[in-house]
Amino acid sequence: MKRKALSVKRKSNPELSSSATHHASRITPVYYPVLLNLKGKKCVVAGGGKVAERKALSLLRSGAEVTVISPECTERLKKENLKGRIKYISRRYKKGDLKNAFLVIAATDSGETNKRISEDAPYLVNIVDMPLLCNFIAPSVVRRGPLTIAVSTSGISPSLARTIRKELEGLYGREFVKHLNYIKKMRVKALSGIKNDKERIKFLRGLSLNAWKKLRSPEK
Repeated sequence: MKRKALSVKRKSNPELSSSATHHASRITPVYYPVLLNLKGKKCVVAGGGKVAERKALSLLRSGAEVTVISPECTERLKKENLKGRIKYISRRYKKGDLKNAFLVIAATDSGETNKRISEDAPYLVNIVDMPLLCNFIAPSVVRRGPLTIAVSTSGISPSLARTIRKELEGLYGREFVKHLNYIKKMRVKALSGIKNDKERIKFLRGLSLNAWKKLRSPEK
């Protein structure tokens, strides 16, 4: 049922007439922010250029099983394929390539192909620079180990999102990795060692507060 609903929704947003496109351009979707666990999930990237490379490597870092489809691809993608870290199919996209794909990203140089991919994708699909053909968009991201900060302007201004991301990169440095890993270890011990719910919650809150004070201390 879910697969059908997603598919129908995208097909109701096709290339659109010029009047519909004008109307849609004035409407900013209210996106639902979510962090996906892609470990072991089949993800397909159509396209082999620098943008496709960036998308594929990001999916790879998230533990996804990545397939790249394109007649040509970057040297980095070729190396990842030789290492067995991604699957590279050296040809143009064709019907059936997206079978069982949980997430699809299209970054080809063909608008026609990108539209076909949008219609064929069974679940999540992102068409680069064509938000009307997507059912999700990718935010600008700051990663500090377990800490993930996502910034989005709902597609209105990707450049502004990148500017805000760069500011956040300065505010949240690599020191957060060490503190979060420590909190993770202590949380595991507290969950098994402190049986009283109120005491456990109080301990974990105090742990987080102390870490924050250390991170924001001028003497850190």
